[in-house]
Amino acid sequence: METKFCQSCGMPLQKNEELGTNHDGSKNEEYCCYCYKDGAFTMDCTMDQMIDHCVQFVDEFNKDADFHYTKEEAVANMKLFFPTLKRWAVQ
Repeated sequence: METKFCQSCGMPLQKNEELGTNHDGSKNEEYCCYCYKDGAFTMDCTMDQMIDHCVQFVDEFNKDADFHYTKEEAVANMKLFFPTLKRWAVQ
């Protein structure tokens, strides 16, 4: 099965409880529970602000990854990856 990623922050969506929710309470399969709740984004921000927010979690990412990123490497990779995500593709 192909891993889906939150189309706002890039978090892998691996469990049902990680999915965001639509206005009617149903699960939204494009966004995570941290970015999307009750049919709206939880943060009103730019892509660069989202990257600044996400980089604080690089140590948590590194503990489960084969390759460990520095914060600078993580930011550089997010600047390449985030424009491919649905939320940021229109900016």
